[in-house]
Amino acid sequence: MAPIRIGALAAHFGRDVDRAILKITTIIESARRDGLDLLVLPDASLGGYIDSLRNPDVSELPPPLDIDGPELAAIIAAAGELTVCIGYTELKDGLRYNAAACVSGDGVLGSHRKVHQPLGESLAYAAGNRFDAFDTPVGRMGMLIDYDKTFPESARTLALDGARIIAALSAWPASVTDRASNLSNDRQSRLFDLYDAARAAENQVVLVSSNQTGVMGSLRFLGQAKIVGPGGDVLAKTWAKGGLAVCDIDVDAEVDRARRVLYHLEERRVDTYPNLLDEKGSA
Repeated sequence: MAPIRIGALAAHFGRDVDRAILKITTIIESARRDGLDLLVLPDASLGGYIDSLRNPDVSELPPPLDIDGPELAAIIAAAGELTVCIGYTELKDGLRYNAAACVSGDGVLGSHRKVHQPLGESLAYAAGNRFDAFDTPVGRMGMLIDYDKTFPESARTLALDGARIIAALSAWPASVTDRASNLSNDRQSRLFDLYDAARAAENQVVLVSSNQTGVMGSLRFLGQAKIVGPGGDVLAKTWAKGGLAVCDIDVDAEVDRARRVLYHLEERRVDTYPNLLDEKGSA
């Protein structure tokens, strides 16, 4: 493939879905004018995130949406040829999921429900149960949400399924137990960047990391949207404030170059990982 232009967004999104749609469609229009091919928005862009990880207010949860509903239809209509990853709260069979959809003007290309749940998040959401890659106009991709990227198996499963781009959508806050006065010194700030670089480097893929900014309830979000190359190098970053990290990259060329001498996925020794449930897909 030829080089593509990728954008990772750091921005604040609250409970007002109509306001969010207006904001997002404006961002999409700007991204299309600037020649972007892939735009990754934060987790919970439509309806915001929960207000606490310890004791979320279940009377003020994000509004649940249908993946086939008018809200995502508005994003699809705005996207045109642009591939867009966006987070929202999905309602399915009476359960609420912290979810993400990857869309273009052709419709929904792929979806993901957050699997790993920290602290009290299970009080607000049901958990997803799988990681799947999917084909898009910018290549084969997969998605992670928030805490999913803490677990190496999550990104590894997507890479083994052929993903060369991983979109990591987050509403990732500063530490809830030992918050630093300066966000750049916060433990979670360092971990957020570490996980982004590690997941890209260990799988030799391009990782596109978005995040919320601002405050929701007791949570203060970190921002730090970025694009990471298959060697773990940060190609573009927003730091703590809102903004769009943009990078032009030939994904196939860079992934192939990273894997030319050392190809981590092929050089695994799955026979030495006896405690993994699925030797072919989990390590």
